[in-house]
Amino acid sequence: DDEFKQVPFMQVTSGGQKSFLQKTLQLFTSTLAFVLLVCCVDHSCIHTWAFVMQMLWQTFWHLLIHNISFTFRLFLAVSTLMLLTQRITSVSLDLQEKRVVLTPSKRQTCVTLLPLINYILNFTTLLGGPLDSYGQFITLMEGINLTSPPSPLGVVFLKLMQVLILVFILLKILIFSLVLISFSYSFSCVCLLYGILSTWCLGLVLRIQYYSHWKISECLNNAAGFGFWEDSSGDYFSKWSGLSDGDFWTTEASICMSQFARRWNATTASWLRRLVYARHKHFPLLMCFGFSLWWHGLHLGHFVGFFTWAATVKADHHIHRNLFPNITPTQRKIYTFVNWINTQMIVTCIVIAVEFRNSSGLRLLSKTYIGLFPRVNIILHFIVLNLNSLEQ
Repeated sequence: DDEFKQVPFMQVTSGGQKSFLQKTLQLFTSTLAFVLLVCCVDHSCIHTWAFVMQMLWQTFWHLLIHNISFTFRLFLAVSTLMLLTQRITSVSLDLQEKRVVLTPSKRQTCVTLLPLINYILNFTTLLGGPLDSYGQFITLMEGINLTSPPSPLGVVFLKLMQVLILVFILLKILIFSLVLISFSYSFSCVCLLYGILSTWCLGLVLRIQYYSHWKISECLNNAAGFGFWEDSSGDYFSKWSGLSDGDFWTTEASICMSQFARRWNATTASWLRRLVYARHKHFPLLMCFGFSLWWHGLHLGHFVGFFTWAATVKADHHIHRNLFPNITPTQRKIYTFVNWINTQMIVTCIVIAVEFRNSSGLRLLSKTYIGLFPRVNIILHFIVLNLNSLEQ
């Protein structure tokens, strides 16, 4: 009997060891390869080498998820690898653009490379972000003994209270969505409206999970001393907001897709803008969302979600530029409200497609007709383009 009782424990232990070995292989292989590049490759072209090396390594693990049975541990390990890719490509771009200078000599190799390794493998940000620059990290490390930031306990407590509020909102939305589903079965005549509202609730629940995760990561970084803006003119709370991926109220109040794209996952958006958008003269928006698709893992839902996002952001630019200047102040208020609803519905389509990853999310969107919102925006985009071409 004792032997049989030990079997589940042995299985859990072996599974945990396998997961640990996978994560160690992923992280330390990337870190070691990048350190070798820093020592051996000319820094004027180091970003190209680091980018290709890291993205190929990450793509290998993403394809592994495609071809083997999905496990949460493997997914978590690949998510950490994605955050590591952010840090390696960010610092390699700093080196190539000479924002950071590393000249490891034989005598000072450890002194030069240890801070770099510490930055890449910083566990507080590898657990869930956000992305900070190498320069900010070094500035904080150098200033610890000189001018340490004030105690973050107060701000960490307030942010944890925000997480609890988000969880409360999430539970209320879940209850509301269950009520909507029950009504949709009772009153078939309004089933379409209830289907759209229940799908919107599902998308909001998925987004709140992200906001909660980002806020917890922000708390962890603040507790470790990261994210303090000494030169900020704001209050104590805003001074500790130097590392933040987004606020629920600010991001969800976005009235257009381009505004939402800038606010959602803010440090990643800044990284993509610097890494891809600013470096491509031809089709920068398409290239930016195309790379984001590659970085996230090339699932079917990712293809639909990110290219829908790119198309609706492009449509938003043209529609807003042509319609907004030609309407009255009263009409602008109506336009703003309608555009907010439109943004919420499009974002819901994108989040569900990306999170479900496979065709099940697409079937859900087609059954509730919420997928019509991005299609209507894209059609309006082509109409505006044709009208502009006729006027010219």
